[in-house]
Amino acid sequence: MSLQTVLADLKGRVGKEAKTGEWFTVDQKRIDLFADATEDHQWIHVDPVRAKKESPFKDAIAHGFLTLSLLPALTREVQGGGVAFPGVKLGVNYGLNKVRFPSPVKVNCRIRTKSVLKEVTEVEGGIQMVREVTVEIEGQSKPACVAETVSRLYF
Repeated sequence: MSLQTVLADLKGRVGKEAKTGEWFTVDQKRIDLFADATEDHQWIHVDPVRAKKESPFKDAIAHGFLTLSLLPALTREVQGGGVAFPGVKLGVNYGLNKVRFPSPVKVNCRIRTKSVLKEVTEVEGGIQMVREVTVEIEGQSKPACVAETVSRLYF
């Protein structure tokens, strides 16, 4: 597909919600591995016994940045599993315009994403997309994360 064909296709999706992602469990092992990778070993994340006793959340919670870092995995199937357009050489995360963490993700909770394509523009060699991505927590009305992501597709 040409850049112009993909651009037209994406512009037709602006304002529409993509399909809802599958549920994904955030377990203690994943939280511990993230703590090791980022050197953030705060007890509210890595000490479930203490967290149950002392945390206002009454359980260990995932790092907010762990939730954010899972967006590519959580949105992959929603966006069609990687680069969904023939002719696109690669897709990259370009940045974030806004991120909020309204509710913590407790250990062993399940999360999933919903996203809305907000904006599509042509940039040199490709296309830039802005999406509002909401990370839902199973059984809760308040989301774990709401992020406005910026990504690019290059041809």
